[in-house]
Amino acid sequence: MQNLSNLDVKGKRVLVRVDYNVPVKGDQVEDATRIEASLPTIQKLLDGGASVVLMSHFGRPKNGPEDKYSLRAVAAAAEKALGREVKFIPSLPGSEETLQAVQGLKPGEVALLENVRFEAGEEKNDAELNAKLARLGDAFVLDAFGSAHRAHSSVSGVAGKLPHAAGGLLQTEVDALGKLLTNPERPYVVIIGGAKVSDKIKVIENLLPKVDRMLIGGGMMFTFIKARGGQIGNSLVEDDQLDLARGLLEKYGDKIMLPSDALAADRFDKDAESRVVPADQIPEGWMGLDIGPDSREAYAEALKGARTVFWNGPMGVFEFEKFAAGTNAVAAAVGSLKNQAYTVVGGGDSVSAINKSGKASQIDHISTGGGASLELLEGKALPGVLAMK
Repeated sequence: MQNLSNLDVKGKRVLVRVDYNVPVKGDQVEDATRIEASLPTIQKLLDGGASVVLMSHFGRPKNGPEDKYSLRAVAAAAEKALGREVKFIPSLPGSEETLQAVQGLKPGEVALLENVRFEAGEEKNDAELNAKLARLGDAFVLDAFGSAHRAHSSVSGVAGKLPHAAGGLLQTEVDALGKLLTNPERPYVVIIGGAKVSDKIKVIENLLPKVDRMLIGGGMMFTFIKARGGQIGNSLVEDDQLDLARGLLEKYGDKIMLPSDALAADRFDKDAESRVVPADQIPEGWMGLDIGPDSREAYAEALKGARTVFWNGPMGVFEFEKFAAGTNAVAAAVGSLKNQAYTVVGGGDSVSAINKSGKASQIDHISTGGGASLELLEGKALPGVLAMK
């Protein structure tokens, strides 16, 4: 990919696609992690003598501008994080008013556009919108890895109209995740959790030939356990994925590790009655909501000696404290591999767990991109990444 060193930005206005789709309550940003992740790229451009026009989506507005999807509150948080004024431009990103506003920016100044998804053509990669957005800068930088899998105007469309480069965050993500696909150090262990096999089947299929061991947890484990003939009670299962799971077990059974026990509950509730049972013998009327203590120990043991580790998805119903032990145990085990293995964590619950465990600083790479991370690991070419070639 073209990187920032390929761009001459002195005296130029640089349009930067960031990912400021952050949690906001009222007029306060609750988690500024994504904003903070964009700061090195913004600062490098400012240090190079540029003015910066930031562009992002926020939420999923369906009918044009809506107050609840405005980026106004995010502008205040960006200003605080950056330590300098961030001018918020409330007009539509492709409008003449916005063009006039950014044309007045001086080197060292920063502006944030209103939600680019307020433009009807954004998600259609509309040629007319691409041209309008391109007027806003002399160069374009893509630093929104979380959106790099979208062929949208603000991601890949505008890149064809301007000199362009990947920002530092995008470059870091692609490099870090690429190590999981190209000549990973062995043993290579992947931990996959979450609710559904169908959500991650392409990742599972693409990684299984490359890994030495795949540890499966979360709701998806019961589809595999049922495919193997186990009794799963009322546990989550995807019956339409049973044949696929059975095929993977037949082909890669020596690599796939399933839990031996589970923490089952009499109902889906944070205060449900619970008990540890064999994972393939869940009583009728009960449901497995976490991996059990024996499985926690076995998974931690399986990670010992690993040289490359990727973890995506919780081991149980992580939002209920009573059923978070499996996820927390994996977080602790992965975090303990500092200086022993190359470790990557991706996915909201996995990231939350690693943060809560106090082990986040011991992880080599924590990915900011959910869907984009998974699509890259599926082996797909991301439109945003292709546009930066």
